[in-house]
Amino acid sequence: MELGNQTVLSNFILLGFSASKDIQPFLFLAFLTVYLMSIVCNLLIIGVAYWDQKLHGPMYFFICIFSFLEICYTSVTMPRLLIDLLSNDKIIPIQFCVVQFYFLFVFGSTENFLLSSMAYDRYVAICNPLRYNSIMTHRACVFLVLGSWTGGFLAPLMPLIFLSMSFFCGSTVINHFFCDLPPLLKLSCEDTFLEEIIVFLFACSIILTSLLLTIVSYVFILSTILKIPSTKGRKKAFSTCASHFSVVTILYGTVIFIYVRPSVSYPMNVNKVMAVFNTVVTPLLNPLIYCLRNKEVKEALRKVMNTRRSRIDGIAYYSKSIRL
Repeated sequence: MELGNQTVLSNFILLGFSASKDIQPFLFLAFLTVYLMSIVCNLLIIGVAYWDQKLHGPMYFFICIFSFLEICYTSVTMPRLLIDLLSNDKIIPIQFCVVQFYFLFVFGSTENFLLSSMAYDRYVAICNPLRYNSIMTHRACVFLVLGSWTGGFLAPLMPLIFLSMSFFCGSTVINHFFCDLPPLLKLSCEDTFLEEIIVFLFACSIILTSLLLTIVSYVFILSTILKIPSTKGRKKAFSTCASHFSVVTILYGTVIFIYVRPSVSYPMNVNKVMAVFNTVVTPLLNPLIYCLRNKEVKEALRKVMNTRRSRIDGIAYYSKSIRL
């Protein structure tokens, strides 16, 4: 198809990581290992929270949803990246590219909204502990989760409409390992300055609004913790939200660096490195943070391991007695 004197593209080429063929197998193994570990760790969090009755509270309900989101988020980009590292054919149809972009931003936006809901949960737990069970009911938790998912699906609709109505021409190469919005807009046949401004402001509103709600919650949380007279009490109160605060810092730090700044600030290779951290490393770090910094999760994991060890020992003893 032609638009004026230019040929409209129907496929893109994801440049990915332009390393030599000798290095690509090592990159494949590294990314595959991190991806599988991310899937296993997040599933472990979900499984432990389901298995242990002590982890059936609102906080762990949100953590399970967040772990599921992390699996979805990394699975949007990682399978395609792994295929590209093994194959020389890095062509992706425009329709698939737009779909990948949409679902990446759906899960990313949902995570932002869910983190705000989790911050509200911690606010109620620390600032209104006597009313916690009456406020954070199962119905309220489901409402917050459904609201986060609804906002996540609606948030990327405007940039999705821009992309669906755009024609792409010129270079077919996307200097990235997935279909991100900034490199896609650069390949448009039309002048996208206005669209870039609108999308930038829209991304700022989503990311910074959810971050602002989280910050407000933590301001009240910190003010309440500082009023606790005993050091032990302050430490215990802070430990209940330390994991969430660490995840918020990591996630928003990378997302703001990538999206909430002028697109010309850093070269695309820097964006690519930060995108690896955001889409590959962070989904692995988050469950590790919840395991290492949460006493209840660590105790539940020990119970699971001890129960499994006891079963294995019992089976081994039973097999040995049969032989005798």
